[in-house]
Amino acid sequence: MKKKVIGLLVILFLLSACGLTPAEQAILTSTSITPTSAAWTKTPVAPPTSTQIPSPTFTLTPTVTFTPTITAAPTFAFPSVTVNKQAHCRYGPAVAYLHAADLAVGDAGTVRERAVYSNWLRIKFDKLEYQCWVAPSVVDLVGDISNIIKTVPNLQTIGSNQYGPPHNVTAVRNGDQVTINWEQMVMSVDKDRGYFVEAFVCQNGFLLWWTFSYPDQYSTSYTVKDESGCSAPSYGQLYTVEKHGYSQPFDIPWPAP
Repeated sequence: MKKKVIGLLVILFLLSACGLTPAEQAILTSTSITPTSAAWTKTPVAPPTSTQIPSPTFTLTPTVTFTPTITAAPTFAFPSVTVNKQAHCRYGPAVAYLHAADLAVGDAGTVRERAVYSNWLRIKFDKLEYQCWVAPSVVDLVGDISNIIKTVPNLQTIGSNQYGPPHNVTAVRNGDQVTINWEQMVMSVDKDRGYFVEAFVCQNGFLLWWTFSYPDQYSTSYTVKDESGCSAPSYGQLYTVEKHGYSQPFDIPWPAP
């Protein structure tokens, strides 16, 4: 800056020496000291401060987890029985079924099922690994059996039978008598348990559940009373029986009244 002032003074001195008029000198001086845009000092301008809008703060509401309350299911108490006389336990709910076990006075167990067509009870005796059926008259019962389910035994689940059902089964009617005949099934003496008949016959206007068995293979005919007058037709099935169980059933060709 000082150098510029000194230079200007030198110029004025020279010009005054050259005889410029006072007006000309005034114009020259004004022009010389006028700064150009290039000599301007630029004052930096701070950029506008951006106003930041704060992001909203979200407050999370915790999820409430409900802990379920577990209510223990009541344990069902099977009615209990005690054998009151020497008796047999069988594989079905009637005396015609295979013998399953001998029972002695004092043998204890619990009732698991009831029969659909009789009042027999299926018992799990403490001394046996399997269940079997008894008449209610041979046990003393403690408890309510009204909620015990009723069931029909599936004879094919009892064991096995190597002989199969009887052959050439026929049935003829003579009035109210139906006679069933079949061919002898030859079985070994050790395994022979004869035959088993299960039928529904009409008597006195009611369709009755009817069971019968022969103890050996040699009896091959059975006659049963069967009347008319029932709401459903009579029918029956015949089984071969050996000591391990029952054969598949053979449907008896039942004659209509």
